[in-house]
Amino acid sequence: MMKKSAQGEAPLDQRFRLHMDNCLGCMACMTACPSGVQYNKLIEDTRAQVERNIPRKTSDSLFRKLLFATFPYVKRLRLLALPMLIYQRTGLQKLLRATSLLRLLPKRLAQMEALLPRVPRGFLQGLPARVTPTTAPRRRVGMLSGCVQQVFFQHVNQATARVLAAEGCEVVIPQAQQCCGALMLHSGLDEQAAALARTMIATFEAANVDTVVINAAGCGSTMKEYGHLLRDDPAWAARAAAFSAKCKDISEILCELPALATRHALPMRVAYHDACHLRHAQAIHAEPRRLLAGIPELEVAEVDEASLCCGSAGVYNLLNPEPANQLGDRKVENLLATKAEAVISANPGCLLQLMSGLRRRGLDAMPTFHMVELLDASIRNAPLAGMGKKQ
Repeated sequence: MMKKSAQGEAPLDQRFRLHMDNCLGCMACMTACPSGVQYNKLIEDTRAQVERNIPRKTSDSLFRKLLFATFPYVKRLRLLALPMLIYQRTGLQKLLRATSLLRLLPKRLAQMEALLPRVPRGFLQGLPARVTPTTAPRRRVGMLSGCVQQVFFQHVNQATARVLAAEGCEVVIPQAQQCCGALMLHSGLDEQAAALARTMIATFEAANVDTVVINAAGCGSTMKEYGHLLRDDPAWAARAAAFSAKCKDISEILCELPALATRHALPMRVAYHDACHLRHAQAIHAEPRRLLAGIPELEVAEVDEASLCCGSAGVYNLLNPEPANQLGDRKVENLLATKAEAVISANPGCLLQLMSGLRRRGLDAMPTFHMVELLDASIRNAPLAGMGKKQ
């Protein structure tokens, strides 16, 4: 379909837009294709053409503008976090969810409420600019703090910094870093994504680090493709390619560095969910499993249909709630079949989607964790925060 459109054999019309919108962008086609077609680049370039050439309904356009005017901006997310905190801590959220009032909301707004993350009390706090290694220094790395991750999953960032420091990394966290542009790029807003990419590159160039470590799969897949995104910009093409070559997922760099920190036992059974932008877009599959296998007494269960998307897919679950929830329910069924005590993933969007799916099954108390949180608890010989508590 994309080829026919590029060759002028198919029009850029509303039918074409509908098919492009319905694609999850999970990139399972990349790992399934025997010819190695780089669908990620094709889909992102085509979606940019869709946004430039095919008008949307006013309601759809306004909702998208709301999302992209909020999620990429940490300060705006923190402003929203305060009323969210009050909504959750006063019991109002629990009360409304127990009634049928939320069903009166438009589907997309109801979905936003269902996916609300638990707001941490310290949501205004950020990470320090530098974390010193706790062992002999081996590498100087930069760390992406993210947008949603920085506000609502700060415990994941803190765990990431501690694990890197325990393995001999000096961790530099540029305080001026902004959004990586992943949500915009995946949604066809390539110019906005390119502007954010240039800012990100310049920020980490000034930090003078050997490696840029990323703990969110969607961000990682985008930052590794900055060279493609800025390929036609003479002033930035080479810089973007050099930057992308430095980008590594947290599981990649930890597998490269022989372990220094002792792993202590975590006697529990967990189910590992592959984030699509880690498994398919970045072809990272074995590394997280290898790291988890190094934790004594931790049993990692494989999930049926492991390559199936959970339905999160950036903002797909907000824009297309019904098919997203169908995928989420199917994923949750497969997770529950493992009889695991907790669910593990490597992407904030996946974690929120899985939490929502578990709540639809009445399983609020089943914990979900980022993979690095287990490593952190094992290294510190500390209880895994959240076990036995509602998420």
